[in-house]
Amino acid sequence: MFKQIQKDLKTLDVNLKQMVGPRHPILSAATEHLFHSRGKRIRPAIILLVAKAANNQRELTNEHRRLAEITEIIHTASLLHDDVIDDCNTRRGSGTVNSKFNNKIAILAGDFLFAQSSWYLANLNNLDVVKIISKVITDFAEGEVAQSLTTFDVSMSIDNYMHKSFHKTASLLASSCKASAILSNANEIQQNQFYNYGKHLGLAFQIIDDILDITGDHKNMGKPAGLDLKNGNLTAPLLFALNECSELHKLIEREFEEDGDIEYAITLIKSTNGIEQAKDLAKEHAQASIQNIKYALDNPAISDLKLLSEYIINRIT
Repeated sequence: MFKQIQKDLKTLDVNLKQMVGPRHPILSAATEHLFHSRGKRIRPAIILLVAKAANNQRELTNEHRRLAEITEIIHTASLLHDDVIDDCNTRRGSGTVNSKFNNKIAILAGDFLFAQSSWYLANLNNLDVVKIISKVITDFAEGEVAQSLTTFDVSMSIDNYMHKSFHKTASLLASSCKASAILSNANEIQQNQFYNYGKHLGLAFQIIDDILDITGDHKNMGKPAGLDLKNGNLTAPLLFALNECSELHKLIEREFEEDGDIEYAITLIKSTNGIEQAKDLAKEHAQASIQNIKYALDNPAISDLKLLSEYIINRIT
């Protein structure tokens, strides 16, 4: 899917190292997420494909490439903070910054990356792009607050879950897709099409991650199964399962405090239709992402963006 931008992705790797830089061993450790983890190029790849799609396959500009780099740095900064909040010790098979050092260092490293992204964002000299990407960092904070206020809350609705998921995950992809279209001088209709493409694809990504937290696919997830449950984060599979299994209510209300509660909860969820319903929800959003670029100019980049959405649908079939 990324063959046409492979060269640009290799350049992105080089540029990221220069942007972050080995200023301090601890900051270098923070960049492990960027440089030594598999599967960390999906967001910049999407941004570059949107750029090609919106400017009808013309050459990418330095601004397009820099936006992709900024998006990856913001994403990585959010992971550093998430690992602290979730008390996560491994990610993609490697120790997290907070486990190698401590929470304070991890938070400072995340703050540093957010600051770096802001600096490079300002240097794009495009006020519209600055506004839309700056809002993402606010969305991250709002999503984290919303999540912290609903831990172990069995009254949480799917709508609340989707709202939180947008702010924590989909906002960055949606806004970066729109920003990429802006840099390609796309009209407002096209900008909104790509925004909605990123929004729905981001939501599909989040739902799939939440499914993997239950199904225990540690290789794909890169962190221990059941971590969301342990932290009281009620996700789509669990919320759907609650409608069928009253025993889950008891486990959540006692906050999984007894030995074996997490494992028992996972077993109960798997015995319901919760996972299948969550898969259907993810497919719905992946299909919605395709619909939003259905009438865009037909070119290889558009085809690759559609193929990516279809890959997600097939991945969870």
